[in-house]
Amino acid sequence: MKAHARPGRPSAGKLVVLLLGGTLAGCTGPSVTGTAVPSPGAIPGIRSAPPSAQVPSAPASSCTAVVFAMDVRARVAQLLVPGVDAGNPAVVTNLVQSTQVGGIFIGGNKTTLLQNGALAAVRQAARIPVSVAVDEEGGRVQRIDDLDGPLPSARQLAATKTPDEVRALGEQRGRQLHGRGVTVDYAPDADVSDEPDDAVIGDRSYSPDPEKVRAYAMAFAEGLRAGGVLPVLKHFPGHGHGSGDSHRTAVTTPPLDRLRQIDLVPYRDLAEYGKVGVMVGHLDVPGLTGGVPASLSPAAYRLLRGEFRFAGPVITDDLGGMKAITDQYPLPEAVLKALQAGADEALFSSGNGDVPAVLDRLVQAAQTGELPAAQVAASVGRVLAAKGACTM
Repeated sequence: MKAHARPGRPSAGKLVVLLLGGTLAGCTGPSVTGTAVPSPGAIPGIRSAPPSAQVPSAPASSCTAVVFAMDVRARVAQLLVPGVDAGNPAVVTNLVQSTQVGGIFIGGNKTTLLQNGALAAVRQAARIPVSVAVDEEGGRVQRIDDLDGPLPSARQLAATKTPDEVRALGEQRGRQLHGRGVTVDYAPDADVSDEPDDAVIGDRSYSPDPEKVRAYAMAFAEGLRAGGVLPVLKHFPGHGHGSGDSHRTAVTTPPLDRLRQIDLVPYRDLAEYGKVGVMVGHLDVPGLTGGVPASLSPAAYRLLRGEFRFAGPVITDDLGGMKAITDQYPLPEAVLKALQAGADEALFSSGNGDVPAVLDRLVQAAQTGELPAAQVAASVGRVLAAKGACTM
């Protein structure tokens, strides 16, 4: 994620060798314009891509060199973030070793994977850095409360603390997460809601006032980042006034014009948040998504990239464990549709056997052009840059 210019930095070819050798955090490299991609090495999946998978006229960057040194399966694997069983570190390590997914998500209440350095083996199994995500919002959505103490809900924080105090709490939580090996937090919740505390969003929202949500979400995000963790705002374009719970059913939001006035306000001027990701929810928005969930809608991603000028990584909400998606699509097709629509990363809870099936479908789609090579390369570049593996 960070670029550090330094004397004697490696050539683009050496960059890839360094990357594959594991010396990754903060590494960088010069423009690769006119530089040959390194020869295939002994590491499976990392080689010069065939001409059909190359992206013509790709912008020069160290990420370009890295992406071009990956075969199709390695590329699409970087776009997957499966949920894993935190109670079984050996199974998680085997999953990363065998599939080389770009990230893993730790949900639920098990914490074995977050203790005693258990994530070290997972990281060692990854030839390219694997991101480790949790959804540590506070309140009823937190993962390390049993290990490091509880964090109040967003609504409680906004009612009792200033944005500066929330930033400090965010930094403390970020340091605790970072110390346990977590690199990404699917927080803060940027939804605007006046629902009862126990509703689907409820006390996960800082406030029914969109400007207050923006101020507190920005403060928590700044704190997490200062603590060493990438924050991810959610659930774009706004779940706070949805018709229900996307875990259980399809959800419709108010029309786009109303979202612009309220729910989308926290996403205004996203550059002011600094480096963040954005999660797109499974929300049908009248006037925008045409009856499909935003997570699968090209129009939703165009809105985020265009009007809101977001250039960072975009991830879906869970494609494998929420009925707004699973009632309509098998997992491999849902993942493909999300990536085709514009997502950079597909998040899904699953069994370990689902990941190879998803990978097989994406490889097929990439090889036939169903999933365009240029789009895959751009997404892989953003994913790698967010992990600090290269610079865009």
